[in-house]
Amino acid sequence: MNEEETIRLIEATLDKVRPFLQRDGGDIEFIGFRDGIVYVSMVGACEGCSLAGADISAGVEIILMEEVPGVMAVQLDDVPADLMTAYLERKAQQNQ
Repeated sequence: MNEEETIRLIEATLDKVRPFLQRDGGDIEFIGFRDGIVYVSMVGACEGCSLAGADISAGVEIILMEEVPGVMAVQLDDVPADLMTAYLERKAQQNQ
């Protein structure tokens, strides 16, 4: 599986878990993928929530690791600068 296919599968899997976060007023955004790590951002009610880390490790990370070959972890912080820049550019284009 190439990186583009992996990213599509990651996004499809996040779409499966998103409704569970949204029902509590939160959401998750895909930032990028590198070296087996999926970088995400928690938004809405999940942003800054003390349980966000637990939601990631107990739910999102397990599901992604089971459904997407090559995913080894999900991380909320220490996002590589180039991935964050690309993410912010995508967001800006979506908001235009």
